[in-house]
Amino acid sequence: MSTITRLDQLVERVKNLPKKRIAIAVAEDQNTLSAIDEATKMGIIHPIMLGNKDKIISLCKEEKINHSHFEIINFENDVEATQEAVRLVRSGEADVLMKGLIGTDKFLKAVLDKEKGLLPPKTVMSYVCAIEIPKYKKLLFVSDTAVLPFPNLDQKIAMIKYSVNMAKKFGIEKPKVALLSSAEKVSSHFENTIDYATICKMADRKQLPECIIDGPLDLFLACDPESVKIKGVPTPVNGEADVLICPSIEAANIFYKGLMLFAEGELAGLIQGTIKPVVVMSRSESAKSKLYCIALSCLMSED
Repeated sequence: MSTITRLDQLVERVKNLPKKRIAIAVAEDQNTLSAIDEATKMGIIHPIMLGNKDKIISLCKEEKINHSHFEIINFENDVEATQEAVRLVRSGEADVLMKGLIGTDKFLKAVLDKEKGLLPPKTVMSYVCAIEIPKYKKLLFVSDTAVLPFPNLDQKIAMIKYSVNMAKKFGIEKPKVALLSSAEKVSSHFENTIDYATICKMADRKQLPECIIDGPLDLFLACDPESVKIKGVPTPVNGEADVLICPSIEAANIFYKGLMLFAEGELAGLIQGTIKPVVVMSRSESAKSKLYCIALSCLMSED
């Protein structure tokens, strides 16, 4: 399998996979309809749209979208629509869950329901996104930009496992993982660096999925081979990171949004830890990124 280095290649890859059934909770969402329509025309998904049927059809007409390609299930109540979307995914009647026009808190409440949700007991829920930046020769897998505020050691380990698993789905056999900090020294003043030292020892003892891992590293040592030479810091990542593990949601979120705003970045991201892929997209994301998120969910739903 060839390695996916650009997100357009991701879309092409999933075109060759079986079509996925995607349940969109509260689907009367103008911001995602065009991406759903495009993915449907490409033949990569069969959308099951749950929500106010009249509003969905009205929005489709406004956007000049042929709604006859969509399966629409009428719900007047947003919470009930979301609960049914989760049920469809949990039961196997759908392969992917996607958030529509409903608050993230209400959406995740249904996902996290202990009896009827999609997160197994004692499982860490996190978020990983693959980011394409014109100036970097390959994709960057970044975690956690959306879920874990200040990940502890166990959560960081889960973030690494999810990120490495996703990178391998893209054809990267041995991902290079950089544990990010402001500097490369372990210090008792920075708790994250202590966690990183523990993680590196775990990797030495083969307690993590197969990868190359090092940290703490600053961003230059993680992603710029020339900086590695200049600083003279030996690291097996060698300025060629595939995965960036960030110390907090603030650091990760600001980093990825900076790439989107100033560096023409595009992304594909998913909730991780759930039994099936869960798509939660920001309204500020581009139409391309929304399509890429859908394509990623198709790739990650493959066994």
